Amino acid sequence: MRDIRPLGASETIVLVEGESDRLAVEALAARLGVDLASRRVRLVAMDGITNLRHHLAVLAADPAGPAARRVLGLFDHAEIEEVRRFVAGAAPGWSAADLETLGFFACDPDLEGELIRALGGGRVEELLAEHGELARFRTFQRQPAQRVRPLEAQLRRFMGTHSGRKARFAPILVDSLDASRVPAGLGGLMGAIEAIDAVDADAAAARES
Repeated sequence: MRDIRPLGASETIVLVEGESDRLAVEALAARLGVDLASRRVRLVAMDGITNLRHHLAVLAADPAGPAARRVLGLFDHAEIEEVRRFVAGAAPGWSAADLETLGFFACDPDLEGELIRALGGGRVEELLAEHGELARFRTFQRQPAQRVRPLEAQLRRFMGTHSGRKARFAPILVDSLDASRVPAGLGGLMGAIEAIDAVDADAAAARES
C-alpha cells in the first residue's frame, strides 16, 4: 500500500482500488489540463478495496484532524457494501448515487469495463493492434470459456489476464476517449477534483467574513 501520511491542511486524498485506476485518473487529469499538484491532490492506489478501512483509519487518526483534508474515492460497483460500511457508516439503503454525495464514485462493473464500453469493442481491438496485443487477444478468444462471451466482456477479462496489462492500457484507453464519453464514475470523480479550487475559495471567504 502507498504511504498516505498527510501533506497538511487543504490536502485532498483520492483513494482508488488499484494502480490501473490511479493511472487512468492521472491520464484524464492531464488530458483535461487539471493540475493535481496545484490542487494538492494525491492519488493513492489501495491495492484492493479490502484496504479501504485501513486507509480511512490512518487519515482519521492524523493529529490535524479530518477537517484538514478531503477524501474522495473511486471503486468497483460490486464493492458498494464495503464502501457503504466504512464511508457511510453502513447507512441502510445508501445507493451509489448517495455515496457520490460523500465523494465516492462507483464504476459499473469496474473502470476497465466502463472504458471499454465507452470506446466500443472495435476501437479497443484497434488499440490492442497498435500496441502489439491483438494476436494474444485472438488466441484468448479461442478459449472455450470465451467463445460465447460478448466482445466487450472478452476484452475486459483479457485486460486482467497478464500482470501489468490493465495498468499499461488504462491511460491508453483514457487518451483515446471522446471527451463527451468519459464514463460516469470517472467523470464524477474528476468533477469533484475540478471543484476543489472553488470550494477552497468559498471557505477562505467564509473565514474572512
